[in-house]
This record gives sequence, structure tokens and C-alpha cells, in this order.
Amino acid sequence: MPPCGRKFIRMKHRTNSVLVAVFLAAAQLNAQPGVFATRPQDSLGTKMLTMEDSELGYGLRPERMQIVWRPGTACMTVCEDDGIHETNRLDGYDSLLLSSSDMEAIAGAGQEAGNAGDSGQKVPACSFVKWLDGSRLLLRVRDEFCIVDVTNKKLTGRFSLPDGAQDIVFNPSGYHVFTKDNGLYFCDNWGNAYPIAESGDRNIIYGQYVSRNEFGITGGIFLSGSGRKVAFYRKDESAVGTFPLLDITTRTGTLSELKYPMAGMASENVRIGVYDFAANTTVYLACDDFGYDQYLTGVTWSPDERYILVQVLDRSQKHMRLNMYDAGTGAFAGTVLSEDNDKFVEPQDPVWFLEGSTTGFIYRTDNRDGYKNLYLCSIDGDVERLTCTDADVAYVGNDGRYVYYTSAEVSPVENHLFSVDIRTGKTRRHTSAAGWHEISMSPGCVYFADTYSSLDVPGVVDLCSTSGKGRANLLVADNPVKDFQFCEISLGTVRSADGKYDNYYRLIKPKDFDPTRKYPVILYVYGGPHSQLVRNTWLGELRRWEMYMAQHGYIVYIQDNRGTLNRGADFEKAIYGQCGQAEMADQMEGIRMLSGLDYVDKDRIGVHGWSYGGFMTISLITNYPDIFKVAVAGGPVIDWKWYEVMYGERYMGNPAANPEGYALTSLISKAADLKGKLLICQGAVDNVVLWQHSLNFIRECIRNNVQVDYFPYPCAQHNVLGRDRIHLMDKVTMYFEDYL
Repeated sequence: MPPCGRKFIRMKHRTNSVLVAVFLAAAQLNAQPGVFATRPQDSLGTKMLTMEDSELGYGLRPERMQIVWRPGTACMTVCEDDGIHETNRLDGYDSLLLSSSDMEAIAGAGQEAGNAGDSGQKVPACSFVKWLDGSRLLLRVRDEFCIVDVTNKKLTGRFSLPDGAQDIVFNPSGYHVFTKDNGLYFCDNWGNAYPIAESGDRNIIYGQYVSRNEFGITGGIFLSGSGRKVAFYRKDESAVGTFPLLDITTRTGTLSELKYPMAGMASENVRIGVYDFAANTTVYLACDDFGYDQYLTGVTWSPDERYILVQVLDRSQKHMRLNMYDAGTGAFAGTVLSEDNDKFVEPQDPVWFLEGSTTGFIYRTDNRDGYKNLYLCSIDGDVERLTCTDADVAYVGNDGRYVYYTSAEVSPVENHLFSVDIRTGKTRRHTSAAGWHEISMSPGCVYFADTYSSLDVPGVVDLCSTSGKGRANLLVADNPVKDFQFCEISLGTVRSADGKYDNYYRLIKPKDFDPTRKYPVILYVYGGPHSQLVRNTWLGELRRWEMYMAQHGYIVYIQDNRGTLNRGADFEKAIYGQCGQAEMADQMEGIRMLSGLDYVDKDRIGVHGWSYGGFMTISLITNYPDIFKVAVAGGPVIDWKWYEVMYGERYMGNPAANPEGYALTSLISKAADLKGKLLICQGAVDNVVLWQHSLNFIRECIRNNVQVDYFPYPCAQHNVLGRDRIHLMDKVTMYFEDYL
């Protein structure tokens, strides 16, 4: 494949010049500098949001469409009232695979064969649909799973899972893997269960996620392509310290010990086992590059199932090796490539093998060219850049000739589909409508479902041909808030504090906005890694509480800053070693921009955020006490030495190696600087940001005779959910109403 060429770079610059022209034209149409898109206040709707609408109004979200592709075909599986259809609108094809009566008959046949259930009950249509292969569908029928051969409409399996089963991974080979308590098990198509690895030690856990879900880890079970083998995590928490969580619902209160590895302290040990279903044997991979303190992620089977690729990261997270292991013996087979960075390396993805190849694969990293680009690699160690753009990209699929990916190269607040020809390096853009596109690629990459929205578009789903020769609409979502009086929303940019970047913001003006009046401002902030609060999506990624506050007379402002997603490595790693500093500086640039607007009351500026946003909220009100008058912080990090190893040490380093950074960012020493009104809310059984964070801050306020308000939610974890959330947001709202 030719290297990234000048022709591609010119094309990219030409695209950017068009965007600049559009940006300038849009800015000239708006009175506020930096605005590039505005959604005016609705003039037809009359209803006002209630707090229940704000927090639980599921009917106020745009309609979505579940996309399920049938393996080996270019057809989608769609649930209708009359049953399950196989369809492709571009080909004009539609076939009823299973009618409702078919499903009822199949379920009844299973019951007659002695399986559990009431044959008099009607089978609910499409409560769960998953293809096991090109001919067998897995359906959820009440509390059971039915496997149906759609060719002859016969039941080929029916099973339920034991009580307490979790993390189920359905397997085409018929060995369905799940966890229960700390053990790992599988059941066959008729519900007979067998152990893979059982644990009698509370510190040893099989098959569950590890590393507290960092490094892109969402689970701990990894099936081989054929399903004949399964790789799994084994986690040993013997050395990890505990933190007590109090359950007040028992008669005298009960303590449960949470395993929580804090920055600078002992962490968990992770291994990867490989189980062969037929042989009933297990081997463990020889992943020992960095000893006890290492992280294992990106677990990927080679298509021929001979090897397993694993990204092995050291405790400092500055060195990563992509290693290959023999899947039969567990033996180390070689290092394919390595990554080193003086700040951090952050693997987030597996590797993706090229269709039809057992040696060539695609790998994503931001460590080589400053942006998350795709690289064409081989297990022999060859590495060649595949995507050539100064923007972050995400892999979507490949057919062996073309690699499909989404990219931020049009704009950091938009997501579009592109492809690159592996042989020539030529790229092509496949989506054109403004907004954020989410892509579901068909088997073989012949078609894709394009789900997108933008500031004024609630949602569209189109079925498209990758050849560009066809597009059929599947869904146009109605405006779910058309009956409500929503206020004007503007998207814009403000320069970062270092002058290098445009940070994107969302601004909601108050109801019946009058530019001659002065309004209070609420800054809603998160600002931490892996976040992007501002996108060109429906209502600009709005949280309905923001609109609730705008309807009650507030200007609401939300801005991304350095350290957040989708802007490249330098942008994301600007926070290293001093979390909160670059973020605060960037947020203050937004506040200065707002303060220059005639309709902003500079004496009434408040701030609210949760988790990292809670940390930012207290950081802002204590570092800028003359700017922020009122703050509400939820579940705030107070001192990074009390946060988890994986996340904390990535962004702050080890406390022993960075004592100055930990001291600078700790909010304990800032308690004495608090002047305005501060309310802290936290779940008393928070298992992410431990309760000791906020309690230690309260203790320091008492020591310094500084008044502060506090409201715990006794049975809530890190987030306050369900109807309790209505109480929480009422509390937050009343605090601003009382003091701002």
C-alpha cells in the first residue's frame, strides 16, 4: 500500500477550507461570536418541563431503531406486529421469517417436550433477537431462550439460566458461557450447566471484567471464532485493600467490604485462561512482561484460532507490548509491536483481522502520529499507517479490500463514515448530511445502516450501499418535544487558554429571552477524559435539566475543554500530572466570553457537575471565588490519592513520583478558600468515588470554620437513579433558586 500521499492531504485541506467558509458565514448570521449553529426557541409548543419530564421522560427521547443483520447476508432482521421479517429495502426484498403464530407453535412444541412454561400463554413478539449463525435465531420467550432454525421453523434448543447468572455470552457452538458469583460456567442448548472455573476464594474471580472497566474492558469472556474455545480473565484481588460500605437497610446496619485499589497502593493481578470445551482443559497465557503489576487488554483471537493477541501494559501505563500467545499451550509466541510514551499509552481497542487473512490486522493508536489513526499490521511485525488524517478515527469494518471507519475530520462535533482502499490508499466519504452518524455495517460490508441526528434533526435511519448507488430511508423520527416550549440553543467555539484549540460549547438562552435584561448563568461541567458533552446531535447533546433551568430564567452553558475526547493526543494529554488545571483554564475562557455579553449578570454565575465534574465544580469555586457565587458538586473527587490505580495513575502518575501534582490538585487545601455557597451531594455507598472524598472535604471545612452544605443519598452508589433522581435534581435546582 502506498504511504499517505500529498493528494490525500490536499483533499483534506480543501474540505477544511469549505468548513471554514461555512463557519464564517454562520458566525456572521449570529450576534454572539463563535456561534456556528442555532436552534431558535420553539414558537408552537406551550408546555413546560416538569422535573419528572427532565429526569424520567423516556417518551421525550427520539425514536430509535434496532439494527440486526443476518450473518452471511445483506439483510436486516426487523420485528413487526405480525412477526420477524428479513428485509433489504434497497433490493426491494422482504420476507416473513417467523410469524407470531409460528413463534407460539414453536414455544408450545418445546413445552410439550417437557420444558418449562405455560403453553396457554401467548409468546411475546421479539423481546430478544440474536442470530447465532445464518440459519438459527435466538429468541427470548418470557424467562427462557429459544433457538429456532428459521429454514424449517423448528425448535433446536431451549434453555434458561440459573438464578444469579450474569455476563452471558451466547455461543453458536452451543456452549453458552456465563458467570455466577465468582465462578465461570457454560450451559448447552437444553440448559445443562457445567463449570469452567469455580472459586472458593472471594479474592479470586473468573470471567468478569477487570481493571475497573478501564482500557476499553467491558467483560471478561472472549469466544474463539468457531466457539470451540473461550478465553477468560482470572482476577486475584488478594493484595487489594478494602473500603467499608454501610448498608443502612438492615436492623443494625451492615458493612460490606469493597475491594478498591487506590493510586500508589497494591493492585489486582490478572491472568488470561483458555478453556477447550471438547477436551475440558484449561491453559493460561504466559503474560509476564511486567510482573504482578500489569494490565491485560485487547484480547483478540486470530481467525485460525492458533493465537491470541493481548496488549500488555505496565503499571506506569507508559509502555505497552502487543504480544502473541499460542492458544493451545499458552506459550509466548512473540511481540508484534510496542508503544512507549512519557505521559501514558492508553489502549482502548482489540485488533481487527482483515477479512480472509490470518496474519494481517488493523490496529488503532494515537501514539504514533498524534491522532487515533488506523494502521495496517501483520503478526510478523509490519506496521503501516492506513488512515491519514489529523483527526481521531474509529474502526467500523472491512471486507479485505476496503476498511471502513468513522472520523472527526469534518468537525470534532460531527462523525462521518469514510473508507480507505488498502491497495491504493484512496479514501472516500460515505455520509454527507450534517450531524453525528452511527454506523452498523452489514456482513461483507455491502450495505450499512446510517443512524444520525443533528441540532434540528431528531433522528434518521437510512439503509445505504457502500458503492454509493443506493439509499433507502428506514426511519424519520418525530420531534418528541414538539409540545414543549424549548428555548434557543446555540453551538459555538471559544479559544482554549493556551491559544491552540477551539473548544466547543452549547449555550441555552432563557425562555422569552430579552437581550436588554441580565440573566444568571449556570455552568454545567464535566471536563474529564473520555467525555464529549458538545456534539452536533439532536438538541446538541442536551440534558433536559439544562432546558428545565433555561425555562426558569437561567442561561445554561456547557463546554468541552482540553483533556476531553476526539481532538488528538496533545489535546487529551494536556492534563497529565495536573488534573483540573488546564481544564479550569479553558472553562474560564468560556466564562470570560460570557461575561462580555450584555445580557449576562456577571455577579450571578453558578457551576454544577458530578464525579469528575464534581471535582471541577469545587476546583472552580475555590480557585475563582470572586467569579462563582453558587456551586453544587455531586460525587466529587477531592484528592486523587484516594482514587483508583488504573485511572488515577494514568492521568496523575504514581503519588510517590508526582507529589507536587497531587498536592496542587488536592481540594483539601482549597477548603479554606471557599467563599460562595457550596452544596455537596453524594451516594453513601458510592463504589467509584469513595465517600471519604467528600467527608474529608467537609472535615476540612469544619477545621477552617467554613460553612458548607451537604446532602447524602444513603442507598445510592455513584449515581442517583430512578425516582430518587427527581429528589436530587429538585435539591440542585432549589439551591440555585435560593442563592443565585
